[in-house]
Formats: sequence, structure tokens, C-alpha cells
Amino acid sequence: MSEPAASPEPAASPEPAASPEPAASPEPAASRPDSTRTGPGRLLVAVYGLFALSASARAGVQIATKFGHAPVAYLLSAFAGVVYIVATVTLSNGSPIARRIAVLSCSIELVGVLAVGTWSLADRASFPDATVWSGYGSGYGFVPLVLPVFGLLWLRRWARRSRFGGTIVTSAQDTGEAAGGGLAHGESGASGQGADGASGQGADGASGQGADDVVADGRT
Repeated sequence: MSEPAASPEPAASPEPAASPEPAASPEPAASRPDSTRTGPGRLLVAVYGLFALSASARAGVQIATKFGHAPVAYLLSAFAGVVYIVATVTLSNGSPIARRIAVLSCSIELVGVLAVGTWSLADRASFPDATVWSGYGSGYGFVPLVLPVFGLLWLRRWARRSRFGGTIVTSAQDTGEAAGGGLAHGESGASGQGADGASGQGADGASGQGADDVVADGRT
């Protein structure tokens, strides 16, 4: 009698594909200053605060006690004090809107110093008392003439540094997302291909081996 055919061995189950490792998140970009009062801006804010206090206090006393003596000069001093207060507050804040207002206040200050300085030299009768901007700020060591120039230069430099830092952050994020997406798709495709190949090879091999055993038993 012929021996019973040996049952085909079960095909080995494919090993589970390794799960893809999560893409490494890009390193956070270096923090940049969030206010124009950082660095040299601290000194700028301090000087503006000092002039805001002195100009507004002086103008307030002059208007309250002897306004009729030199009304033009005292009103211009009061206006200068308001400009200095606005510049101090906006430079301390440092937000995008505050920076725009600071640029405007510094520009008005520079124009005012030049205009009032020229006016005070051309028409001395209108300025029996000196103002903050009289003689281009000569009574204050010409600091009122130099201060708005430094303010505008600092705001311009800070704006450039802020835009440069924003470009770096955007580029780093885009690069990290692109790398992470490509890595995830590549690993998923490799794992899927491995699983399909392993399962297909196992199934075909097992079915083929079983058919050969049946033919051999029939011949026997």
C-alpha cells in the first residue's frame, strides 16, 4: 500500500514591518528680541523718557504761570513734550503698530527741531523764552537734534533684524516639514512593499509545494 501523503507544512507568516520612526522635529530658531527697548534701545527709551518728563513739566509750568509772555514758545514746548511722551511709550512697547507710530513721532520730532530751530534764529522776537527745540536744541546740548536721528536709525535696524529672523524661522519650518513628509512616505512605502512581497512569496511557495506533493502521491 502506498504511504499517506504528508500534509503540506504551513507557510511561515511574514514578519510585521517595523513601524516608521517619527520624523525629527526641526530645532526651534533662535529667539529674537520682541521689543525695541532691548540692547541700545534701553538707553534710547531712557533719554526719551527724560526729555518727555522735563519738556512737559517745563511747558506745563510756563503755560500755567506766564502764558501771555511767550505763547508761541510755550505751546511749542508743550507740543515737544507730547511728541517725546508718544516716542517713549511706543519705543517701550515694540509691537508692529507701536513701531510705526514711533517712526512717525521721531520723524515729526526731527522736522520740528529743524523748523523751530530755523524759526527761532530768523524771528527772535517770537521766542523771548527758549523752547526745547529753539536754536536746534542748543539749550540741551543739541541732544534734541541728534535724538530723533538715532531713534530712526535704531527702528530701521531693528526692523531689518526682525524681518531677517522671520525668514529664517519660515525656512526652517518648511525644510523640516518637507523632510518629515518625505521620510514618512518613504518608510510607509518600504514597509508596505515588504509586507506584500513577503505575504505573496509565502502564499505562492506554500501552494506550489502542496501541488507537487499531490502529484507525487498519485504516481505512487
